[in-house]
Amino acid sequence: MTSSNKTTTTDTAPQTIDASTLKAWEDNHDDLMVIDVRSGAEFDSMHIKGSYHVPLPLLSEHTEEFAAKMGTRVVLVCQSGNRAEQARKHLDAVGLGSASVLAGGVPAYAAAGGNVVKGKNTWALERQVRMTAGSLVLAGVVGSKFLSPKLGLLAGGIGAGLTFSAATNSCAMGQMLSKMPWNRSANEPTAHQALQNLGAKA
Repeated sequence: MTSSNKTTTTDTAPQTIDASTLKAWEDNHDDLMVIDVRSGAEFDSMHIKGSYHVPLPLLSEHTEEFAAKMGTRVVLVCQSGNRAEQARKHLDAVGLGSASVLAGGVPAYAAAGGNVVKGKNTWALERQVRMTAGSLVLAGVVGSKFLSPKLGLLAGGIGAGLTFSAATNSCAMGQMLSKMPWNRSANEPTAHQALQNLGAKA
């Protein structure tokens, strides 16, 4: 993301930006760094050209190290904005308050005509969470009717988990699913590799 007419600025970035703002920044700021915090399979499926892949679990475990490699204009992206917001809070907690979150994630950027790289299609993690949670609730309700009333507790447990997830803006089920083989990629970076990639930009 370079251009001979770009400028560098250190002004305070907003916490959330839209796709059109990101596209404008690509054309006017040579300090821009786009960080994709999704799983490897999601990144391989479609990502913003020139973005850096730093899965949320890696960023969460090595926040200070990644923050030290990031510049003055950082945009965090995921599928919808939820995981990117979690990443922003991690970075803000260690003193990097200049990161912004792309509203609507990579799909919104692609819909706005942004330059994306597409690969093998895969379900987004948020969709997998909805399918898993819905299937477990359905199994609990049906099982409580035909097998044992105690299976109804499964549906209640999933409901409580989703309520807690919404209240805390976290998702234990999503974190678990992100570690499944189908959500990982042969190109999944280690913390060392991701830090090296960011260092090359800096």
